[in-house]
Amino acid sequence: MNERIKELALQARNYALDEKRIYERMHNTEQCMEEYREVYNEKFAELIVRECLEIAKNREDEFESAGLLEQSNAVGNVAYRISRQFGVKR
Repeated sequence: MNERIKELALQARNYALDEKRIYERMHNTEQCMEEYREVYNEKFAELIVRECLEIAKNREDEFESAGLLEQSNAVGNVAYRISRQFGVKR
């Protein structure tokens, strides 16, 4: 894994641990861990998609600044489709 993936994994872990505290009141440890894994996986995936969308947004802006509106629109369209596919807002 590269460093950025490790950072995103850590962010997802910290988020899931914060959420897990809510579930610690559950008496079923297995259920608690299942909830943790679900929260972690969802957050990790969301962070990866957001990272990709940020890269696309930066490229879209670069093209727009250079007056390459067709390319800017194409990148924006792909980013929009990715956003819709995964339900993550840009």
